[in-house]
Amino acid sequence: MKPSDTDPRILSLAAEVAKSPEQNVPIILLKLKEIINNTPSGSSELKKIKKDIYCYDLIQYCLLVLSQDCSRIQGGWTTISQLAQILSHCCVGLEPGDDAEEFYKDLLPSATENFLVLGRRLQACFINAVKSEEKDELLHFFQIVTDSLFWLLGGHVQLIQNVLQSDQFLHLLQTDNVQIGSSVMTLLQNILQIHRAKRTKTLLKLNRQKEEEDLKLRLQLQRQKAMRISRELQLSMLEVVHPGQVEKYNREMEEKSALIIQKHWRGYRERKNFHQQRPCLTEYKAAVTLQRAVLKFLAKRRKTKKLFASWYGLQEFTDARRVELKQQVDDYVKRHPGSEMSGVASRELHAQAQERLQHYFMGRALEGRAQQHREALMAQISTNIEQLMKAPSLKEAEGKEPEHFLSRSRPVATKAKQAHLTTLKHMQAPWWKKLGEEPGDGIDVPKDELSIELGTLFIGGTKPP
Repeated sequence: MKPSDTDPRILSLAAEVAKSPEQNVPIILLKLKEIINNTPSGSSELKKIKKDIYCYDLIQYCLLVLSQDCSRIQGGWTTISQLAQILSHCCVGLEPGDDAEEFYKDLLPSATENFLVLGRRLQACFINAVKSEEKDELLHFFQIVTDSLFWLLGGHVQLIQNVLQSDQFLHLLQTDNVQIGSSVMTLLQNILQIHRAKRTKTLLKLNRQKEEEDLKLRLQLQRQKAMRISRELQLSMLEVVHPGQVEKYNREMEEKSALIIQKHWRGYRERKNFHQQRPCLTEYKAAVTLQRAVLKFLAKRRKTKKLFASWYGLQEFTDARRVELKQQVDDYVKRHPGSEMSGVASRELHAQAQERLQHYFMGRALEGRAQQHREALMAQISTNIEQLMKAPSLKEAEGKEPEHFLSRSRPVATKAKQAHLTTLKHMQAPWWKKLGEEPGDGIDVPKDELSIELGTLFIGGTKPP
């Protein structure tokens, strides 16, 4: 099925191939090289172009041209070698879609066989050639064909078996010419490297699968062993219990196990719900912050309006009223004349103000440092008090415990050591105690919670002590 959004260049080229005579088709197909070279390699556009070329049977046309006699083709071996390059580049990276079976089972093996036949023809022409220039040209075309074959094998490794089993390739290896033999041996070496790389990759994949299966088997055996030990422990404990108390004991153990499982499941469920609701909580906090800022701004604006509200109700003054008020102001100024200050006195007053301002800022900086020092001392005192409250009495102290409180830094170090031990205990806790925890969550593990005895409860994947 031909795609609807075909590249117009491919569509025009296919129409030109269909309308042109047979002898002009090879020259027209050479235009594919320009289309492929102008498209970025590895892009989705190039994959689409290759698929269009295959859907409009242009690859099949190239394959038919390669199977014809070189003397009947315009351009001879030059055209043949370029079409071989075009064919190999179009087949590598092509996704045929619905025609995948025909592409992999028919077209690719035919293309491989045609490349080998072309190599045989070029080998015969090279041996029969007399002039050195003609030999060099034929050797160049032979190398192009072998490079195209190697490119095709690199994209489709399954074709290596076809090449190694081909009679044409065997004849190429049996040549007596040094130059042709060197090119064929280079091709064989590259093919073997590809085959070895594929085999190594396959072996690594098989080994990885085997390791995964062994790991699953070992885990299964460990679970079975743990289950067996757990049941043996239960049986040994049941032997101690009175026969009349067995049913009661089993019921208590089931209730205890159910309570532990329910407790951890509910904790996991609540933590999961909290993490799911965290975005909504963040949005709610952001909305509250914005509302608080807006309300504060509006309150400030209302307060500013109230300050100037008393001026809004005043009536406009008349000219006579303005003259009267101005006369009153002038009389007041005459009765209360202001003291004039000289320039020198003004500068002295300004210098005094600057000096007092400098003293004020220096004092505030010293006060800030003193406040920081006070806060640091308060934090240290709080830490010391907390450690002293937790410290055992002198009668109960053992070993080097009193030394932890001899200096000001030892309580802090002791608290850090306790936090470290709490973290280690949390890491050694069973897996079901950590269900639903995030990497950034705080660790708060009580000692009673860490030292809980699970009795005969079996936890899959763990070994009993």
